[in-house]
Amino acid sequence: MRHVVHPFAPIINENSKVIILGSVPSVKSVENNFYYMHPQNRFWRVLGAVLGESLAIMTAEEKTAALLWHNVALYDAVYECDLAGSSDLSVKNVVAADIPKLIADSKITRIFCNGKLAYKTLLKYYPSLAEITRCMPSTSPANAKQSIASLTAVWGEITEI
Repeated sequence: MRHVVHPFAPIINENSKVIILGSVPSVKSVENNFYYMHPQNRFWRVLGAVLGESLAIMTAEEKTAALLWHNVALYDAVYECDLAGSSDLSVKNVVAADIPKLIADSKITRIFCNGKLAYKTLLKYYPSLAEITRCMPSTSPANAKQSIASLTAVWGEITEI
């Protein structure tokens, strides 16, 4: 088991209209100090296709700038927890991130959760956000049944705001 306290800041600014919430940073993400850094995670490829950007080959700084340019915020629903490796199924002792505080002074009108743990965590601690929240299929390699094309089709909803 590893204990994780969220190691990096949210990506958000005053123009953000949507926020994508993951669950908890993977081992690779913590090692690389940025979101979705496991090479098999399809997040940057899917989001890049949706936004028309080459996110998968960008640096962390370039990814941050591109997200903010498209008014997309990024963070995780879990601020602190214990887990085995990077497995969402093993998450215990959750402390939720304070998403209401994070989005309070923003233009965010929709929350997209990258997978079930992010969705369940957010709504367990902040049920008042249910109306603006959508559970998206996970981009994790553990969700192998979803192709890049099918993920991109569903994730395209974030540009409809």
